[in-house]
Amino acid sequence: METISKIELWADTHHPKWIDFIRMALGLFILYKGIMFIANTSALMEMMSNSDLQFFNLALAHYVAFAHLVGGFMIAVGLLTRFAIIFQIPILLGAVLFININQGFLSVSNNLEFELSLTVLILLVVFMIYGSGKFSLDHWMKNHPNW
Repeated sequence: METISKIELWADTHHPKWIDFIRMALGLFILYKGIMFIANTSALMEMMSNSDLQFFNLALAHYVAFAHLVGGFMIAVGLLTRFAIIFQIPILLGAVLFININQGFLSVSNNLEFELSLTVLILLVVFMIYGSGKFSLDHWMKNHPNW
């Protein structure tokens, strides 16, 4: 627990302000992907059709869409950022390791989905360490405890 506190303290003291705009863009992108999953549920189900457990696929599709919608918004505004990222990382790990890796790196058929998923996963890990930053609701609520 002490190590986590040290990492948090280091990240808070070494947090450049420009990285907050990357966090906001990442959150908006994840929110956009959640909207796209809801708009095109059949494509999401097709990506996860390797399993014979149809109920599991349906539940997983709902989890992915809900986590992307709520988590993307929370990451974009900087509200409980690390908590929201905890729910995003398993989704992106699944996308990188199980769904997009089968199509290959820089293949023509997947429209750079693997590279995009890997980039989002790396950014999520970065913001898991750095946190939400100064341009966030977390920072505002910390400075205004009686709002």
